[in-house]
Amino acid sequence: MRFAKITQEVCDMKSSINLQEELAKCKTIEDLTGKNGLLKRLLKDATEQMLEAEMTEHLGYKKHAAEERNSGNSRNGHTGKTVHTDFGKVPLETPRDRQGTFEPQLVKKGQTDITDFDEKVISMYAKGMTVRDIQEHVKDFYGVDISPTFISHVTDKVMTLVSQWQARPLESLYPIVFFDAIHYKVRQDGRIICKAAYTCLGIDVKGHKDVLGIWIGEKEGAHYWLSVLNELKNRGVEDILIACVDGLKGFPEAIAEVFPKAETQLCVVHLIRNSLKYVGSKYQKEFVRDLKLVYKAPSLKVAEQELESLDKKWGKKYPLAIRPWKSQWANASTYFKYPEEIRKMVYTTNAVEALHRQLRKVTKNRSMFPTDEALGKMLYLAIKGVARKWTSPVQNWASTISQLAIFFEGRLRLE
Repeated sequence: MRFAKITQEVCDMKSSINLQEELAKCKTIEDLTGKNGLLKRLLKDATEQMLEAEMTEHLGYKKHAAEERNSGNSRNGHTGKTVHTDFGKVPLETPRDRQGTFEPQLVKKGQTDITDFDEKVISMYAKGMTVRDIQEHVKDFYGVDISPTFISHVTDKVMTLVSQWQARPLESLYPIVFFDAIHYKVRQDGRIICKAAYTCLGIDVKGHKDVLGIWIGEKEGAHYWLSVLNELKNRGVEDILIACVDGLKGFPEAIAEVFPKAETQLCVVHLIRNSLKYVGSKYQKEFVRDLKLVYKAPSLKVAEQELESLDKKWGKKYPLAIRPWKSQWANASTYFKYPEEIRKMVYTTNAVEALHRQLRKVTKNRSMFPTDEALGKMLYLAIKGVARKWTSPVQNWASTISQLAIFFEGRLRLE
C-alpha cells in the first residue's frame, strides 16, 4: 500500500522531462540507452521524484505546505551520491529532514547499487561462467571493475540457501530413488584430489523428481553411502520402495541396513560396461548380442535360462565378464517382475545420470574447484536451474503408481 501510494504521487507530479520531445531527439540506440541516454536521465528523474514522495509521506505534508511551520520537522536540503544502475553511474539527490529520521526505502542510506547486481552475478555463476568471464561481462556491460573476492562474497550468499536446502525435511516415502556419484577435482591441503559428489534423485508419490541432497566426499564407497542413507532417514524418509544403484560393492547391504524393506536394483548398464572390460574387442559384439537375451528377457525364468546359456558359451573364456551377473543376480534381476514402463524406469540409473550430464554442462569450464564449498555452491545452483523444468510427473506415472500400490500393498499411502 505504501509503495502504491508513493508511486501514485509520482505519477501525479509533472515530470521535469517532456517525454515526447526527448523521444523525438533520439536517433540511435545510443541516444536511448547509452552513457547519457534518455533512459538514464528518466531513471534519475523518476528515482528522485519517488524519494521526494517518500519524504512527503514521512513528514505528512507536501513540499512548501503551510503545515511545515508547526510540524516540528521539515525538509533540510539534499545529499548527493552516485549509484550504479543498469544504465551506468547515475548521480542522485536524496532529500534530508532536519531531525535526521528519514529512512528512504527506494534507495537506502549507504546503498550505491540499485541494479539487481548480486542476482546477475549469481545467475552468471550458476550458468557456469568463470570468475574471469564474469569480470569481463560486468566490465563490458556496466563499466564496473569487480574483483574475484567481490564475486566470491556475492556467491557465498548462496551458502546459507545450500545449508537450508541440504537440511530440509523430506517426504516419509519415495517410491523410487536413484543413487549415483559424479566426480570432480578439488584442491585440498595444497593438493588437487578427485572427490565424489554423491547424488540422490527421488521420485515422490506424485511422480515429481526431487534431488534429495548432494554430498561431497573424498572417495565413492559403501561406507560413505551408508552415512548418506542415515541422513536421509534423519530428515524424515521412512521408506523407499525401489533403490536404483550402480554396481558399487557393499551398496545393496548399506541400503538394507537403513531401509530393510527397500528393493535394490543394480544398474544393468553399469554391469554391461563392467563385463565388456574383460571381453576381447574381437568378440564384444557377439557377447553383447548374447547378453542382451538375458537383460531383455520377457520374464525372470527366461532371463535365468539365458544367463545359464551365456555362462556355458563364454564362462570359460571370459569368467570375469560373467561372474558379476551370477554373483549379483538377486539385485540385478529385481526389475523382471514389473511391467515395461516400470522396467524402463528402474533397470538403469539413467535418470540421475541425465541430471549429471546437465551438471557437467555447467561445470565444464572448471578444471578444478578451490574448496568443497565452492563445488557444493556450484552444484546447488545448477540443480536449482535444472529442477525448474521438472514441472510435470515422469512419463506413465499414473500407471506406474497404480502398479506399485499393488506390489507394495500397505506401504504406499495414496490420498
